[in-house]
Amino acid sequence: MIEAPHITTLLDRVFRVSLVLKGLDGLLELAGGVLLLLVSPAQLGSAVRFLTQHELSEDPHDLAATALVHVAGTMTGSATLFGAVYLLLHGVVKVALVVAVLRDRLWAYPWMVAFLLLFIAYQAYLLVVAFTWGMVLLTAFDIVIVWLTLHEYRAHRARRAGDQGNRPSPGS
Repeated sequence: MIEAPHITTLLDRVFRVSLVLKGLDGLLELAGGVLLLLVSPAQLGSAVRFLTQHELSEDPHDLAATALVHVAGTMTGSATLFGAVYLLLHGVVKVALVVAVLRDRLWAYPWMVAFLLLFIAYQAYLLVVAFTWGMVLLTAFDIVIVWLTLHEYRAHRARRAGDQGNRPSPGS
């Protein structure tokens, strides 16, 4: 029996691209977590000051640069360790789920949705505490990925149900 090819729609392609972006984000989180484990808070503060010095020399009140310098200057060993563990765990889960979904593992779709919903809730909390447009965009992106994941999950389940209905019964 010849299996019908899966027709790729624009929505399917948008979903795949979104997943790849989410996976790359997970890889960056893994790299950031490893860096936080390897770099001391003092080294991190020095690196941030070096990277922002040009911007601050042009505009001493630059919001992003001054915020980075402030955060880097107040980092403690325990905060750095917490950040590293958070980034590593979040990155590992994100990359694992993205890979599983890209390999069409049906079990991974609900886990991806649940994982993203937890972080959307956390991001909503952060938006209330300290509003940033970057967090708004990240949250909106995650909401779109949840919608796309649910859409793809339903399509996969419908295809699998259709495939099982087309199989010959064991006695025929």
